[in-house]
Amino acid sequence: MGVVTYESENVLAIPPAKLFQAYVLDGVNLFPKVIPQIKNIEILEGDGGAGTIKKITFGAGDQATYVKHKIESLDKETFSYNYSIIEGEILRGALDKISSENKIEASSDGGSVWKTITTYHTKGDIVIPEEKINEAKGTATAMFKAVEAYLLANPDAY
Repeated sequence: MGVVTYESENVLAIPPAKLFQAYVLDGVNLFPKVIPQIKNIEILEGDGGAGTIKKITFGAGDQATYVKHKIESLDKETFSYNYSIIEGEILRGALDKISSENKIEASSDGGSVWKTITTYHTKGDIVIPEEKINEAKGTATAMFKAVEAYLLANPDAY
C-alpha cells in the first residue's frame, strides 16, 4: 500500500465554534441545503460522534453516486474532526480509503483557519495524479465557501 499526503488551509469569515457546529455537527442537515451536488446524507451507524458511518448520496451527473464516511474522532473542545472515506466510487479500486485530519483555529480577524491533512491510502504502486489532488482541494474549498456563504447570509443560524 502506498500513501500520498497533502496539507491545505482555508480561511473563513466564520468563528470556529459556529463553523464547527454547522459544518461538522449539523452537516447532515446543512450540506444538502447548501451544496447542490449533495442529494442527501443519512446516518447508517452511530450517534454522530466517533465511529459514526454516514452515507452521502450525490445527484445525477456526478462522477460518484455515493460515499461512505466514517468519523474517526471528533473533539468539540478543540474543534478537531477526523474522518475516512471508506466506500464509494471515489475510491475507484485504486484506494483503500481517504483519511482527513481537520482542525479549526481562530484567526486574528474573528474568523477561522481550517487546516486539513488529507491522506490517500493507495493500493499497490498506484500514483495519484497532481490534477486529481488539486481537484479534491478545489471541491473541499467550494464546500467550505458554500457553508460560509450560508452562515454569512443567515447570521442567526447556529
